[in-house]
Amino acid sequence: MPYSYDDQNIFAKILRGEIPNNTVLETAHSLAFHDIRPQAPVHVLVIPKGPYVCYDHFAEAATDAEIVDFTRAVGEVCRMTGVQPGEGGDGFRAISNTGENGVQEVPHFHLHILGGRPLGRMLTRTDP
Repeated sequence: MPYSYDDQNIFAKILRGEIPNNTVLETAHSLAFHDIRPQAPVHVLVIPKGPYVCYDHFAEAATDAEIVDFTRAVGEVCRMTGVQPGEGGDGFRAISNTGENGVQEVPHFHLHILGGRPLGRMLTRTDP
């Protein structure tokens, strides 16, 4: 499926330095920063620097270097924020919303890292 990237989205503007952010980590291919409307004590967004609309677009079109860098950046953000269970944290949730049904608000791939408190169920279970 072809994706049309809007280079005027808020994350593209952040990447160009037009809008400030509270940076947690910056790497060659990724940027992580605190969410401006945090939903948990730890709420960091990790975005690739490339023009990817959503996770599947990134998975299909990003270079191996971008994918590795992004994945390592997520791990480093979890370490830095103290949410990694293997490092004494109590765990976290990683969320990437895609498209209308996924309630994606910004058309630039981003992964939410949330933690620092019990988060409850992600979705309410329904019987078929």
